[in-house]
Amino acid sequence: MADRERILKIRNLNISFKIEGKKVNAIRGVNLDLYKGETIAIVGESGSGKSVTTKAIMGILAKNGSIESGSIDYTWHDPDTDEKHTVDITKMTEKEIQKEIRGRKIAMVFQDPMTSLDPTMTIGKQIMEPMMYHYGTSKEEAYKKAVQLLEEVGITNAEKRMKNYPHQLSGGMRQRVVIAIALSCDPYVLICDEPTTALDVTIQAKILELIQDLQKKKGISVIYITHDLGVVAKVADFVNVMYAGKIVETGSIEDIFYRPLHPYTWGLLSAMPDLNTDDPELYTIPGSPPNVTKEIKGDAFAPRNKYALNIDKRIEPPMFKVEGSTTHKVASWLMHPNAPKVEMPEALRKRIDNMMKEGVPNNGQE
Repeated sequence: MADRERILKIRNLNISFKIEGKKVNAIRGVNLDLYKGETIAIVGESGSGKSVTTKAIMGILAKNGSIESGSIDYTWHDPDTDEKHTVDITKMTEKEIQKEIRGRKIAMVFQDPMTSLDPTMTIGKQIMEPMMYHYGTSKEEAYKKAVQLLEEVGITNAEKRMKNYPHQLSGGMRQRVVIAIALSCDPYVLICDEPTTALDVTIQAKILELIQDLQKKKGISVIYITHDLGVVAKVADFVNVMYAGKIVETGSIEDIFYRPLHPYTWGLLSAMPDLNTDDPELYTIPGSPPNVTKEIKGDAFAPRNKYALNIDKRIEPPMFKVEGSTTHKVASWLMHPNAPKVEMPEALRKRIDNMMKEGVPNNGQE
């Protein structure tokens, strides 16, 4: 653990949007760490702030969005001198981010390849363009590397495919092309925003395997954004559970799947489809996420939490460290030494016991 090299450090990130004259507090004090060669997942319901957090890293927030406070420190080594550099992305101009960060050091794979590919350009040109823009690569060199990248992402007849347009490819192949474009400038960080949502189940598994293989070969770090805990179980080393713009539980994959402590995480795990359950109904978390245009007092999850304490309605819980763990932290007053002891639902306990027997999660690590 001592050799881990942190490349991304987010501290107290607060982001708001102006919508119809109202201020929406989309991200509320997010802290996040990413280390070299590791995979972290950000999970939560739609609207919890997962994509907004990563768009801030890429510097592609919508025009009505602004970073109110906090820092996004990105660290890299100069390939020529091995000198260490750290920049705060929140302090960089759009021009600096475009030139130095976006696509070059941090790249992103979006959920729908049809909206992220240009329908009027051949896929070959779209893979070559970032290399020529960021590094001034010659057309001949860029062409060679583009063909190589298509082969690396598992596309056969790569030279022939270079001349194809996006509409001539299947959904799985288009997503492979998007991954090739993201990898074209040899980034250190790859952000995958629901990369398999628009694909069928068999293609999903292949795309996840592909990203894992490429990560091992190239030593890159990966951030997955997803609401699918099945995906998380296959790919992640560490998990961050988000609710209403705040991380409510963070830990290793084993912490979150085998020893979850936040009632919201219990709800997410209980809502996973399971063939082994005796329960005739699929569990759902009661209620709806809070209205973020209004000030949130106390714990945002309290109205949906049957274990909520009186203090939850008044004071937002801090992040408590879990005893005996260096990675596991939970933002819940139930973690306070004076709080009543609450056990996870029995049905979830049985499900976790089954997962442990079956070796789930299995993220491909020994």
